[in-house]
Amino acid sequence: MFAVYADKFSADDPLGGLVVGERPDPVAPDGWTTVTVKAASLNHHDLWSLRGVGLKEEALPMILGCDAAGLDEDGNEVVVHAVVSSPDWTGDETLDPRRSLLSERHQGTFADKVVVPRRNVVPKPASMSFEEAACLPTAWLTAYRMLFTQGGLKAGDSVLVQGAGGGVATALIVLARAAGLRVLATSRDEAKRAKALEIGAHDVFEGNARLPRKVDAVMETVGRATWSHSIRSLRPGGAIVISGTTSGPKLDDAELTRIFFLQLRVIGSTMGTRGELASLVELLDATGTKPLLDRTLPMEKAADAFAAMAAGELFGKAVLTR
Repeated sequence: MFAVYADKFSADDPLGGLVVGERPDPVAPDGWTTVTVKAASLNHHDLWSLRGVGLKEEALPMILGCDAAGLDEDGNEVVVHAVVSSPDWTGDETLDPRRSLLSERHQGTFADKVVVPRRNVVPKPASMSFEEAACLPTAWLTAYRMLFTQGGLKAGDSVLVQGAGGGVATALIVLARAAGLRVLATSRDEAKRAKALEIGAHDVFEGNARLPRKVDAVMETVGRATWSHSIRSLRPGGAIVISGTTSGPKLDDAELTRIFFLQLRVIGSTMGTRGELASLVELLDATGTKPLLDRTLPMEKAADAFAAMAAGELFGKAVLTR
């Protein structure tokens, strides 16, 4: 079958290990199902895999991709949940110490077909295209869990989204606005600030700019470059929810004094559960909210999409279609 896969690692030239070619058809073990992929979306996880982060050399060649939407064995339109938990695990899949993502221990979604546990598929509503649905399982699910499960935010609360532009950040802005939150966003890029306003932010600011008001929560995916600003933007008792450190994890100042004195909450968040993915799909279906697509390309041109992500050119998701 056709597939986009990694056959080697390179920290300096990650795209050098990207191959567009043929791989054997997958065989679904007991309790798993085969999904015919119609669309799949890129995540930074895929780029890190090509650098050898989170993917072991003995697993190569590995088909990349966590996210997909397509048809199950009965012809039903489905969205694939990317978190694969242990067979005997019950409860929140993200807390399973042996969990993995598709494309780590199990072949990924950038292919004609992907096999996943039967519990890892969620019905796709007719209101959503395959391309839109393919955006949801990683970036949009991460944003949903950050805002509503870990952040506990509700209509009328205020939230600051750091680093508008990436897949998670744009999802945070759109979802927060759809849920009735007051949404502030930052970016160093003027064009990205303008786009953030278009997709739902109430106010936008340059990076590290002083805000006119303190917020209930900050959604943090940037790390070192924005950490102090995030902490200083919170009201007393507010929360910072972290799901990434794209600028690096090592802090110049952890702001510990401010954290304990203002009784701030620091909360980690990783991916989301199948139940949360189902709730996210229902939210989008009920409100008519659409995921933001930066570009859609045939899977044969996967290298172009990877190059755009590596160059920081995306605002929203890059989607590959079959």
